[in-house]
Amino acid sequence: MKSELYEVWGDTVDGRHLVYAIAIGAVVSLGAFFTAQQLLVGWVASAQMARAYAMLVGIVGCLVGGGISAALFKPKRNVVEHLADPAWRAKILVELQNEFGPLGSLADLPAATLAELKEMDLYDLFAEYEKGLPALQNDQSVPAAAPVHAATAQGGRP
Repeated sequence: MKSELYEVWGDTVDGRHLVYAIAIGAVVSLGAFFTAQQLLVGWVASAQMARAYAMLVGIVGCLVGGGISAALFKPKRNVVEHLADPAWRAKILVELQNEFGPLGSLADLPAATLAELKEMDLYDLFAEYEKGLPALQNDQSVPAAAPVHAATAQGGRP
C-alpha cells in the first residue's frame, strides 16, 4: 500500500503519520494539562493559578508530543543533488542577458561574493561566460528575448 504524501508548511508528510502525530500531540498535551491541573489544585492557593500553571505544563506536553512524533516518524523528503548540464547553464546566462541586459563583470564583485561563487562552483561558469561574451554579442543565431507585456489590474484582460 502506497502512502499518501501531503505538503504541510513546506514539508512533505505521510497522511497516516500526520494523523498519528496529531493524536500523539493531543493525548500527551491534554494528559499533561489534566494531570497537572489535578495535582496543582491541592498545592496552589488559587484555582485560577493552578489552571494557569496547568496550561504551561500542557504547552510543555505539546513540545514533548512533537518530540515523540519527530522520533517516531522520519522525514519523507527526498533531496536529490545532481550537476546541471554546463550547456544548459550557459544557455540560461544568455537568456538572462537577453531579458535583463548586461550581467556585469566578475571584476566588479566584492571578494566575499567571489568566494561564494567559487564555493558554489559557479565562478568558472561566469568566467567562461565573460570570455565568450564578445562572441555571443556578434552571434546572430542567439535569439533576442521576446518583449514582456505587463498585466493590468484586471488579471491581464483588456
